[in-house]
Amino acid sequence: MVYFIGAGPGAFDLITVRGKNLLEQADVVIYAGSLVNPKLLDYTKPGCEIHNSASMTLEQVIQVMEKGESQSKMTVRLHTGDPSIYGAIREQMDILIEKGIEYSVVPGVSSFCGAAAALKTEYTLPTVSQTVILTRMEGRTPVPEKEEISKLASHQASMALFLSAGMLEELSRRLIKGGYNADTPAAIVYKATWPDERIVRTTIENLSQAAKENEISKTALILVGGFLGNEYERSKLYDPTFTHEFREAEK
Repeated sequence: MVYFIGAGPGAFDLITVRGKNLLEQADVVIYAGSLVNPKLLDYTKPGCEIHNSASMTLEQVIQVMEKGESQSKMTVRLHTGDPSIYGAIREQMDILIEKGIEYSVVPGVSSFCGAAAALKTEYTLPTVSQTVILTRMEGRTPVPEKEEISKLASHQASMALFLSAGMLEELSRRLIKGGYNADTPAAIVYKATWPDERIVRTTIENLSQAAKENEISKTALILVGGFLGNEYERSKLYDPTFTHEFREAEK
């Protein structure tokens, strides 16, 4: 059996209870190199076979899984954050299906959640934004034309940008072209929840300069939107004048 497990955003104790329990039982672990906190490997049992996938190809990863399955071993594929977001797990799962190998997926805490926690903020504020866009700038991996940043920016929703810290000058240009004001609040969260986490608060137009001043060019999440500001309306959920299924409005 193969388990795809989300390791969480960085802190070793932000893996789920289920993920930790399976990691402790694993006979084979394939973990995502420098993206996964190596302290998580301390949870493994003595004799566990450990592979760093940073230098491996997809075919080599599958070979390790196949070998483990042929020996009736339990394999954990440990991905950073939540494996369903930029985890490249679909291609692995499809091959396992072809080979008749059973697998299961265990969700994890994504870095966009870790970044919001670090900033002590909420993406979905009444009258500000009720939508969160998770996206990235195109690099060697292309982005569908309809998802180009300036088109997504037209919604002016809360936005979390992965894998884009090295392209901030162009990112700012596209965000402003799409509709965000140049002075819209923004944040750069470097290695959210890791011991060396850093937070830089800035504006969309100053993203590139802020990153240069703080020597950040990778391993950072970029957050933009009005949710980083101070203006919003109180939620109806706990409003004493609002009736819902569990509470009558006060008279």
